[in-house]
Amino acid sequence: MFAKNVGTTDRIIRIIAGLALIIAFFMNAGGALNWVFLIGLVPLATGLLGSCPAYTLFGIKTCAKPETN
Repeated sequence: MFAKNVGTTDRIIRIIAGLALIIAFFMNAGGALNWVFLIGLVPLATGLLGSCPAYTLFGIKTCAKPETN
């Protein structure tokens, strides 16, 4: 589907940040701007999929290059 352009460390950071924001959403029940925490779905999804559309747009790739012999 999408080319993998997110490296391992980047993926871990995205997953942790996304989960933290989603947990904050549930812990901050009833807050006026509670919906803002749902932005955590974006880094969580890109971390789990290993592909970031913004990286593609700007030509960024944090994956390790495959070794060639």
